Amino acid sequence: MTSFRMQRINKELLREISILLQSEIKDERAKRAILIEVDCSKDLSHAKVYYTTLRKEDREEVQKGLDKASKLIRSILGRQMHLRQIPELRFEYDLVEEKARKLEAVLDSIKSKEDSKKEGPEESL
Repeated sequence: MTSFRMQRINKELLREISILLQSEIKDERAKRAILIEVDCSKDLSHAKVYYTTLRKEDREEVQKGLDKASKLIRSILGRQMHLRQIPELRFEYDLVEEKARKLEAVLDSIKSKEDSKKEGPEESL
């Protein structure tokens, strides 16, 4: 459970990084990232920035663009945010959406099997 202060820092980092990606970063690959969440360590040394893309094919290119832009983003954040230490940014592709799709597919297949079992005995009557 993160503290209220850490939640505020995470939200502010997410907002500022999103703005920087759209306005300050020239790399078009990095601009295709859709930021989901920021998870900053308690000592503000590291921050994981979770992102996704519209197309799976763009994932590697977007990762390269974000990795290239991370130091510039961190330096700009250092000037804009009033924190003693700006965390080192690590961009990670968010797998939650893919896992949710897989889980939904499994649940749909279970439901269709149950529906077919219910229909089977009624037809024999």
